[in-house]
Amino acid sequence: MSAFTGSASETASVSGAGADLLAALLDGMDAALCALDADGTITHWNREAERILGWSAEEAVGRRGFEGWAARSADAEETLRRVMGAMNGPGRQVHELALLRKDGGRVLVRSQAAGVRAADGAPAGVYCAFSEVHVQLDLERSVALSEALFDDASWGVVLVDADLRPAMANGHAARAFGTARTALLGRPLGDVVVQGAEDLEAAFQHVLAEGSPPAPSEVWVTLRTGAGERRRCWRSGFLRLSSPMAEEPVPLGVAWLFQDVTEERLAAREADRLRFRWSQLHRAGAAAAECEDPAEAATVLLDFALAGFADHALVDRVAGERRLTRALATPAGAPGPASPVVGGGIPLRYGPRHPALQAWDRVGTVRASAGRTAEVWAEAHQWPGDAAHAVCVVLRSRARTLGVLTFLRAACRAPFEREDVVFAEAVATRVAAALDTGDAARGPSGT
Repeated sequence: MSAFTGSASETASVSGAGADLLAALLDGMDAALCALDADGTITHWNREAERILGWSAEEAVGRRGFEGWAARSADAEETLRRVMGAMNGPGRQVHELALLRKDGGRVLVRSQAAGVRAADGAPAGVYCAFSEVHVQLDLERSVALSEALFDDASWGVVLVDADLRPAMANGHAARAFGTARTALLGRPLGDVVVQGAEDLEAAFQHVLAEGSPPAPSEVWVTLRTGAGERRRCWRSGFLRLSSPMAEEPVPLGVAWLFQDVTEERLAAREADRLRFRWSQLHRAGAAAAECEDPAEAATVLLDFALAGFADHALVDRVAGERRLTRALATPAGAPGPASPVVGGGIPLRYGPRHPALQAWDRVGTVRASAGRTAEVWAEAHQWPGDAAHAVCVVLRSRARTLGVLTFLRAACRAPFEREDVVFAEAVATRVAAALDTGDAARGPSGT
């Protein structure tokens, strides 16, 4: 605005197409805007100002100040003074003003006023943009929320563009990915996510097409970091971002909020596994108690113990000084129940460093894994060919060693951990008791 007039028919010194353009620009603004000349006379009044206060441009333009129409008499002089104060001051001045609607209601607005200079640099007036305070507060809260999310939120926040590439990321997200915030931007997720990137991108595509899902979901990912690969579980929420400036919703991307729940999920998984194992052991004890043959009771105990725990189970009995014979075994090929070994009286050709012999010598438990040469390792230990991990537990009853119980897992499964040892030893105690009962019926044996 380079000049001001005092009539409703002329809203600026420009005329013709220029005046029409200026009027269209003013009326198309989302903010209410009015302008005053150096004498405080209203020269411009747009449609948003009319919407908020109810006064049309024809009613507003040409009035001096706000008294008698847009402000109470007690407030009008102070309101005009504060608005016009921006004419001689630097920059913009922000004020909260109490104005009157045409229907007599009061409305509190937040204004930003700035001075206008004539061509010669002399003060020519003021323009004042204003909006209802609650609208302004909503905007400020939205901005504050965005800044907080991208500053120090306890959730990871990533904005993904329509090409499914991160456009913004907060510090929490960067730490979760093990990289710098800027290093994530514009790169495909597959550069940092070894496994799980496809699932995330499928979720983004669904949100862009269908909208935000009703509840968070959990996604397992494997990350590529400088310290190696890490497996993490992220509880994720997805929000579709649409432009507020378009008449039709135009997706701008997806806001992805996530929190690391790996420890929770692993703890819950471990608790479920323990509940299942000890439930199996309880059921195994009840089933074994109904077996008249102690050897059958031992096989029942092994069959229940194998479920979800191991792929194979072997029972080697003591047959002299550092000699063991195979007494019970599960099938070497497909999974199946444990059964007595026919012709199992021949001593096994175990080497001196065999894990079963080590368990016997230590009267304790020994864990072992094959590494890369699983087949050679299994053959050398006289175990099924797919064996890659073993735990050998000594069978003890009445202060005597009766043999060694071995559980085996294939290479596709994890090695035996300490919690696995506790369960294996609990099974071994029950198997040893069953075998000892059978020995007692036939006469004492063992060492």
